Amino acid sequence: MWKRIRPLLILLSVALNVAFVVFWAAHALPTHLRGLHGPRQGDVVWCPLHRRLGATEAQWREIEPRLVEFQNSAQALSGALIRARGEMIDLIAAPNPDPEAIRAKQEDILAGQRRMQELVINHLLSEKKFLTQEQQQQLFRMLRQQSGCAGHGPMMGRMGRGPVLPASGAGEGETAR
Repeated sequence: MWKRIRPLLILLSVALNVAFVVFWAAHALPTHLRGLHGPRQGDVVWCPLHRRLGATEAQWREIEPRLVEFQNSAQALSGALIRARGEMIDLIAAPNPDPEAIRAKQEDILAGQRRMQELVINHLLSEKKFLTQEQQQQLFRMLRQQSGCAGHGPMMGRMGRGPVLPASGAGEGETAR
């Protein structure tokens, strides 16, 4: 029985991990870089997250090129993971599934997830250098509040409509600055 359920559990795990990354990227990355909207008139810092952090123009000049590079890399990697997930589903759905091919595809997906984690971590470490201590604390507080699994915890927000950020950016028991 376990041999029959195991591939489905792995697929579910992979799907949830990919969904988390895609969901996070879709909400954390500014929409206009994905071609949906342009910056608002007069905005120097076009990224809502960095506006919320109160990034200065000088900080933004350092952060923006790194953010654009990160977004492009994350988008490409996310697309590759989505394709690999589809291939995994096809392998499992085949009339005579090949356990070795499924296992190999699983390893490809896990390697892609590791690359995505490394990409995110490297981006955060790089960006952290340009933020004040207070901005870093606010950024990591917001990340902690949004890092629940898809369908569980704060990431899904109200009825699955996306993450909910506190209006003031302050955590529980804290006051806005």
